[in-house]
This record gives sequence, C-alpha cells and structure tokens, in this order.
Amino acid sequence: MKLSLSNGIFSKLGIKENFSKVKHLGFENIEFNMKSIKKERDTDVYREQKALQASGLKCLTLHSASLHVKDPIEVHQAVYYGKISLECAHALSAPLMTVHSNIAKKLPQNARERCLDEVFNKEIKPFAKSLGIKLALENLSYTSTGFGKNVELLEEVLGVIDDGNMGITFDFCHALETRQVDNP
Repeated sequence: MKLSLSNGIFSKLGIKENFSKVKHLGFENIEFNMKSIKKERDTDVYREQKALQASGLKCLTLHSASLHVKDPIEVHQAVYYGKISLECAHALSAPLMTVHSNIAKKLPQNARERCLDEVFNKEIKPFAKSLGIKLALENLSYTSTGFGKNVELLEEVLGVIDDGNMGITFDFCHALETRQVDNP
C-alpha cells in the first residue's frame, strides 16, 4: 500500500512551498490537486513538473479541475478543464486522474446523459487513453454543486461513461458529509 497526501490543503501557497509542506509532514507521495494551480497559469504544467522533481515527491494521482456544467453550452469548458488536467497528470507522471461528473446537480437527466457522453466518451476518455492515464470517478462533497454525491447518482454517471475501465475514488470525508456512511 502507498500513502499519499492531497496537496489541495496547501493550495493557497506557492507550488514549491506547497510541495515542501507535504514533504515536511513525512509523505513521499502526493495526489496533485489542480486547485493548486492559479487559473491564469493553468497551461504552465512545466513549472509544476520542475517543482515536483525538486521536491523528491512522487505523484500517484491527480485530482482534476472541474466545472459543473449547468447548460450544455458549457460542455467545451468542462472538456478544457479535463484536458488541461490530463496534460498536467502526464507531465507529473501520474498514472491515475480522479474526476467528478462535471455535471450540475440540477441538470435534467436527458441533458446530464448527453453532456456526460460529450465530455467523457467523446473527449476526456480518448485523450486519457492516448496519454496512458486511467480515470477514477470520485463521490462529491456535501457543498458541491455537482452531480454524484451518493452511490445511486454515481451509478447513473458510470452507466453513461464507464466501459469497464473506470475506477472509483471513494472519499470517506465526502461520504460522511453526505451521510452515505455512519460516523464512527
């Protein structure tokens, strides 16, 4: 088993200091969270690549940037965030990228299915495959505006986008927040 820490908790710090904090806590591995990249620098993955190499950390997973599509016209933005995230995962040698549905919870079912198909089946999954990166769908937090907070909703998403190769990232804290599991 390998243990990693999401650097998302240090996202307000510069990238070098961000990695340094993870290393200082005794971790050898990270889950790189795209919220650590400032939006205006979202295409500058080489800065993160250099900082990761200098830190001595290994990136086991990357948590994708996401946009919860509220209208089908926003699909291109969700695809953009997914592809930028995949490019960063590739630069950091992360073999796995954690994704969310990229669909707003209030979108009607027929629109959800159409948007999921366009975002994942037509764009994100083929691009991930070309880069050799596996995808894993994560359950959402209580405060999220996205679709996919519980098992039933995740099953709906997977019913559209999973061809048997999609993994699951189970965030226990999210499950506690949404009362999907009992608080121990």
